[in-house]
Amino acid sequence: MATGNSFDELLNTKKKKLSFFQNLIIVATADRYLDEQESDFLVTIGQQLELSEQDTSPIAENLGVLSFIIPEDGMQKTLELQTLVMMMLQDGNLADKEYNLCLEYARRVGYPKELLDDMINQLKVGQ
Repeated sequence: MATGNSFDELLNTKKKKLSFFQNLIIVATADRYLDEQESDFLVTIGQQLELSEQDTSPIAENLGVLSFIIPEDGMQKTLELQTLVMMMLQDGNLADKEYNLCLEYARRVGYPKELLDDMINQLKVGQ
């Protein structure tokens, strides 16, 4: 998992942190169900990003109209994809909707499906 230092270095503005968190929420809620592991993971990431409930409430209140915000920095793209995959794997169920969203994100940042699949396999083993 990415360390707090990685978050601090790459996500060095409130806007970047909120964009990252929004992308995570999109994957977390893709199957229309947020289980305890996913919720705990979101809370942990929110704490690492030093985001308050006030910061994240507008995201949660607008779930139906959210779309991915694609970062410009290559390292941030990789960190985000890794974290999105970790979110997808939280409940132990590789839901098609979550996978397809991760695939959409990967393609939008210029990564092939094979890289996503490799990342999933590596992170599954690490669980």
